[in-house]
Amino acid sequence: MRKRGNYKFLGKFSWYIPGVGGMFGLLAWLLVGALLGSIALLIIIGVFGQDAGTEYGNLISYPLMFVPPMLYAAVKSNSLSMTESGVKLDSNNLAPLGAVLCVVLVTIGTLAIGFWAEAISSLLPAMPPILEEALKSLTGGNFILNFLCVSIFAPVCEEWLCRGMVLRGLLKRSRIKPVWAIVISALFFALIHLNPWQAIPAFLFGCLFGYVYYKTGSLKLTMLMHFVNNTFALVCGHISALEDMNTWADLIKAPLYYIVLASTVIITILVVLAFRKIQLKDPTGNLDEIPSIFESNEV
Repeated sequence: MRKRGNYKFLGKFSWYIPGVGGMFGLLAWLLVGALLGSIALLIIIGVFGQDAGTEYGNLISYPLMFVPPMLYAAVKSNSLSMTESGVKLDSNNLAPLGAVLCVVLVTIGTLAIGFWAEAISSLLPAMPPILEEALKSLTGGNFILNFLCVSIFAPVCEEWLCRGMVLRGLLKRSRIKPVWAIVISALFFALIHLNPWQAIPAFLFGCLFGYVYYKTGSLKLTMLMHFVNNTFALVCGHISALEDMNTWADLIKAPLYYIVLASTVIITILVVLAFRKIQLKDPTGNLDEIPSIFESNEV
């Protein structure tokens, strides 16, 4: 017999499977959280001053942004858990590749797509100075504080929302084909970054993250991919030789740059092909279903 509430953190959301309407509901609660985070940041800056407030305030304001959608999803899931079956946010359908090979593949694929995604973003007009300074503060400031925010909070919170809630819901609750569910969730991921310089790479990453999630059901893998990308950017931001670099083309001269660019595109394709070897248990993806609490207690 399974007691109510006796499950891990991600399990609290298993019974809320938002469709298209639910996706917009989560976005609305995220905006509420962003407002609360902004208010908290202003208060912290007012108390501790601009420099210290900005440096430490993100550790509070950023995760606070995700509290309202998490509370909303947890309440909805709890109310449905007695009568409705659920779908796990995190499954482990990794055969025949196995966990170690999956980790290696997603790490290589993430770094590869990051290279050619940056090449696409470089075609945009110059980034506004205020945005450039804001992004540099996230990768070039205090390493420990930035690591917590960029490499821990962001992968956990954003993957919970964009893959664990939005993509899972689109795959299981809508009549949208899986390919379009992945694309829409990637667009959602791009949208929450609020600017095209981050949105374009976010969309491309979101497509790869979404495909891996669709094939494996593993939120841990997509969190790892997100961690790899963000941490790589963070480490590069603390290497003095790379401080003045705008794009990799500034560091790697042609024709080597174009050879590397073509290679990273090929690597990305090979990673996708490798994950195609994982057979689907269901056309809507390898996400494990779980019974309602009532059904579990009957067993």
